[in-house]
Amino acid sequence: MINILNLSVTAGQIWSKVWPVLVAILFFGLIILIHELGHFMWGKIFKVKINEFSIGMGPAIFKKKKNETQYSIRCLPIGGYVSMEGEDGGSDDENAFGSKKPWQKFIILAAGAVNNLILGLIFVAILTCMGDLIGTRQIHSFYDNATSCRYGLKEGDIIKNINGEHIFSSRDIDYALIRDEDATYDFIVERDGKDVELKNVKFQQTKAANGENTIIFDFILVGVKKTPLNVIKTTFMDTISLARLVWLSLFDLITGRYGLNELSGPIGTVTVVAEAASSAASGGIPMDTIFYIMALITINIGVFNLLPIPALDGGRLFFVLIEWIRGKPVSPKREGLVHAIGFALLMGFMVIVTFSDIRNLFNGTYNFGW
Repeated sequence: MINILNLSVTAGQIWSKVWPVLVAILFFGLIILIHELGHFMWGKIFKVKINEFSIGMGPAIFKKKKNETQYSIRCLPIGGYVSMEGEDGGSDDENAFGSKKPWQKFIILAAGAVNNLILGLIFVAILTCMGDLIGTRQIHSFYDNATSCRYGLKEGDIIKNINGEHIFSSRDIDYALIRDEDATYDFIVERDGKDVELKNVKFQQTKAANGENTIIFDFILVGVKKTPLNVIKTTFMDTISLARLVWLSLFDLITGRYGLNELSGPIGTVTVVAEAASSAASGGIPMDTIFYIMALITINIGVFNLLPIPALDGGRLFFVLIEWIRGKPVSPKREGLVHAIGFALLMGFMVIVTFSDIRNLFNGTYNFGW
């Protein structure tokens, strides 16, 4: 006889692994939907003929045509697109994308990434409101046996710069300390109304579980009560900090500080969100960590799409700027060739990152418990 109890336990175990992945895929789909809605809505506002609005890539699993636009859901939740008439030139339709003014094209192309940044701003606002206090850049006190106070830092100092990087918010302090490798920093602090430069401030290091050195953050920052004004200010400053973190990470990648194996593609992103959702449900991590991850991912996508890389929105924006400056568009054939080459390189890059994701998934770097 079949043991019904065992079957139910097994089904429960499977579901406990599946639902976090579904949540992660839905979240990833939300980011894509918000992005593509930006292009779609502004395209409609400027009366561009939109042939298809698609969420996902690959073969369609759902299609419905309304008026001039086909709405599709495709099987691979790794992207999406809005197909506009005459997007790559070659259309005489008066409502083609190519017939619009440069400033209209610019708004349509930028709208997707801007939507992602706005979504990130919302997540950061929620995260800010969840805290009991608002973090500041001012040092309140030091832990026992602190190291940094021996090198010049004092209670009451307002941290303005670390290793040449301007500090906008308390989160920037964390990022600046994490990015350094020798636990030695140059600070600029405001003390008694004057800027004071402190060279070679040192922190203790400890070995993490993965064998990497971790900086011991040995001081406590002043926290203030929330007000509408400081919540709004902190939300914008933290969003700027997350956006800047994307640029800094890209710089670290180009300069060789990080390797391609340390990047995450769609599989890695979905897995990280699924791990966080599962851990939050079991009480392993607080919910604010979930919102932080969600904010970081959507801001990352928004900033990355604005980079002047062919085939991305930023690459297309670059050609629109050229059209705007010179008064006529670049030859559609030349622009199309640039985007085709860029797309091929981008897909090759995605293949490399995806293989890295798969390797990390099976070697336990992503510890989801499969």
